[in-house]
Amino acid sequence: MITLTSDFGLKDPYVAEMKGVILTINPKATIVDITHDIAKFDIRMAAFTLASAASYFPKGAVHLAVVDPGVGTERRPIVLETKNGFFVGPDNGLLMLAAQSQGIEHVHELSNPNLMLPKTSNTFHGRDIFAPTAAYLDKGTNPREFGAEIKDPVITCFSAVERRDGVLEGEVLYIDGFGNIITNIKEKDMLSSRLLDVKFPKFSLKLKFGRAYADAEPKEPVVLVGGYGLVEIAVNQGNAAGKFNAKVGDKIAVTAA
Repeated sequence: MITLTSDFGLKDPYVAEMKGVILTINPKATIVDITHDIAKFDIRMAAFTLASAASYFPKGAVHLAVVDPGVGTERRPIVLETKNGFFVGPDNGLLMLAAQSQGIEHVHELSNPNLMLPKTSNTFHGRDIFAPTAAYLDKGTNPREFGAEIKDPVITCFSAVERRDGVLEGEVLYIDGFGNIITNIKEKDMLSSRLLDVKFPKFSLKLKFGRAYADAEPKEPVVLVGGYGLVEIAVNQGNAAGKFNAKVGDKIAVTAA
């Protein structure tokens, strides 16, 4: 099984070209699209999305992810082997959050031309390098055959949650398609109070801590722990990010009301 994650969208033929390469090398491959709607060049968004989805796939799955503003430069193409599967893509931090959660065993640079397309461009490694790699891995090729092992892959930096004088400080990690504001605050970090003051850079509000979106009235906000085990600010049947003008990277402060 091979999964695909990218910022390519579906207007252009790029995703289809990658699938064509995979199926030419490995006609029996099962290909699953995680998403191709990552915000353009947003490595952090892609890292979070990939890490959220990858853990639900079977052991041995190959995860190909491409958000690659450094394509064609000195940044390395890599494959990470974990206890559960493989991650293929650029060495820009995109793969690390997901791979670390599965336990990284080996990281190899992709440098063997025999396991790439015969002609590789400087602008589309997703098709010319990463897609063949994923296809060969899915067929059982040993990761050692792709290139030398490396010990210094790039790691994506996410801010740590801090607690100061009763204030829990975090940041907006992701905003989903419903406008739910997903933070980097984990359930275990959360304050025990059922009524909370939540402060954004340009907005402050008092919210109750609920178990589900419907614990708030329609169009009313609520704080809860979402499906990823992270604290969310949501609006029942509405768009919290739009309502509170929130964006990824915004700092938030939470205190007991």
